[in-house]
Amino acid sequence: MLSRDELREHLIRTRIAGDVATSRENNLDHYSSLANRDPYYMLGLTLSQPWSFRDILALMAKSCGVVADPGHRWGQDTIDPERTIDALDAMADRIAAVLSQDSPRILFATGHPTGLLAIHLPLAAFAAEHGARLLTPGEGWTYTGSGFGRARKIRYLGDVAMLDDKGGFVHTHDSTPMERMLAELGTDLPDLVVADHGWAGAAGEAGVPTVAFADCNDPALFLGEAEGKIDAVVPLDDNVLPRYYSPLTERLVTRVSWGL
Repeated sequence: MLSRDELREHLIRTRIAGDVATSRENNLDHYSSLANRDPYYMLGLTLSQPWSFRDILALMAKSCGVVADPGHRWGQDTIDPERTIDALDAMADRIAAVLSQDSPRILFATGHPTGLLAIHLPLAAFAAEHGARLLTPGEGWTYTGSGFGRARKIRYLGDVAMLDDKGGFVHTHDSTPMERMLAELGTDLPDLVVADHGWAGAAGEAGVPTVAFADCNDPALFLGEAEGKIDAVVPLDDNVLPRYYSPLTERLVTRVSWGL
């Protein structure tokens, strides 16, 4: 496993953190949309606080490390690698606590099959090897969601839920699939959900213990964490080359194992 300093350098070099590919303009546009309560950017969450644009920017500067100055309107934005590592460790500690229970029930899901799936798959396999029962509700359930009116269905790979569109896993922010999965489980809800995007937002909104990954242009999950609906959110660029996530995944799995 890389040392903390080595991991920080890796995060910066691969742009998982540091100067990330997500532009400042894109971040501020999403913060404004969330302040206006655009459902697409809510990721399945409701919010009890008013959360103005300035409030959201201030929280994202604190939790994620974006530039705090509201006058910075264009160009480069950042994720603080120290915050990434700290949140990663907090996520690991939460997962370890759940895995320490007797036969815990865990649900994995991702809206980023071309990126974050590289973290979810080995983490799910590790959890199963250490006694977790990985849940797969809703498999095959089909609906017409936010994919330009196309029918999509829940499909699992390695016990990680994703959306399938005619044989291809697709990117999604939609919370509807997770809402359906939890409805199918009824009162027998998971002990933990490990997810991102609307999969995580819907789980947190339902009161299920949830840990999540989120990019700096997905502020809703950080607001959910601030309001106590999500246990830990790891800030990172959520769509770099999958192999770049390997050192981050190794630290996560290693720290979970330390807590068992």
